[in-house]
Amino acid sequence: MVALRDSRDILYVGVDGGGSKCRASIFDADNRLLGTGVSGPANPLHGYAQTIDSIVRSAALAVADAGLPAETMGELVAGVGLAGVNMPRLYNEMDAWAHPFKQMFLTTDQHSACLGAHRGGDGAVIIAGTGSVGYSWVNGRSEIVGGHGFPHGDKGSGAWLGMEAVKYVLMAMEGLAEESMLQREIQKALGTDDPYDVIEMMAGKPSSQYAKLAVPVVECAEADCPMAASIMRDGAAYISDLAEKLMESKPPRLAMIGGLAPRLKPWLKPHIAERVSDPLDPPELGCAYFAQHSLAAQGGSESRQSEEVDAKALFG
Repeated sequence: MVALRDSRDILYVGVDGGGSKCRASIFDADNRLLGTGVSGPANPLHGYAQTIDSIVRSAALAVADAGLPAETMGELVAGVGLAGVNMPRLYNEMDAWAHPFKQMFLTTDQHSACLGAHRGGDGAVIIAGTGSVGYSWVNGRSEIVGGHGFPHGDKGSGAWLGMEAVKYVLMAMEGLAEESMLQREIQKALGTDDPYDVIEMMAGKPSSQYAKLAVPVVECAEADCPMAASIMRDGAAYISDLAEKLMESKPPRLAMIGGLAPRLKPWLKPHIAERVSDPLDPPELGCAYFAQHSLAAQGGSESRQSEEVDAKALFG
C-alpha cells in the first residue's frame, strides 16, 4: 500500500473523459504516477448521468490501483478534461456538479490534452480518436478548430471512418458501388450481408459504436484497398487542413494524439506529417497540470473565481 509521506502532501487525479472511455490517473506533487482506472464514456453531450458515473468509477479504480483507502477520494484535487464542455451550457452543468473530490477544476479535453502533449507549455494538438478536433494554446489564448461532434462533425475520426464505411457498404450491397476488400471486412465485422440488418444494427448508434468499424477501414487501406484508401485520404486531408489552420497561431510544437493518430499520420500531407511531434505526456497528466496551475492561481484558496476566468479564456 502506498503511504502518504505527510498530511500536507497534495494528490492530484487527472480525469480524461471522452466518447469511448474515461481514464483517471493519480499523481503525487512530483507528478509520479500512483494508480490508474478506466471506465465508460464521459461526454456530457451524450448523457450527464453516464458522465459523472464514469468519472467517479474511474477515480475510484485509480484510488484502489494506487493502494490507497477509499476515503482518499475526498482528499484528491481533480483536474477534469471532458469532451463536450467546450459548449458553455455543458460546461456550466458539469461545473455545478456536487463532486466527491476536495476540489475540482474543469476544462475541455482539448485543453488538457494540449497541456499534456507539451508538458504544461504552449503548443497545438490534434486529437484523432473516436472524435476529432484541433486545438492550440499560445500565450494564454485558445483556438478550437472542428470538434463539432458526431455525426455532423468529427471528420477524420474513428467514428467518421466507420460511418463512411457503412455508407459505402450499403451502396455496395445493392450494386451501386464496386465490391472490395473493405466491403467483405465490414460485412464480416457486422456479421451480415443484408443491408436491412446493417441499418437495424447501426441506425442511431453512438459514435463509439461506429468507431469500432474504423479498424477494418485502416487495415484495408494499409492493404491497398482502393475504397478504404479513398476514405482514409479524405479524412486525412481534413486533419491536415485542421493542422494548417492551427499553425497560423505559431505554436512552438504540434502533436497528434488519440487511438487513431499513429495510423493516420502516414496519410497526412507531407509537410504536416513532418511537423508532428510525439506528445510528451498523456492527457491525464495534462489534466493534473491544469489542476496544479489552477490551484496555484487560486493561491490555495477555495474561491472559484480563477476557474471562471479560465473558462472565459477557453471559450474565447
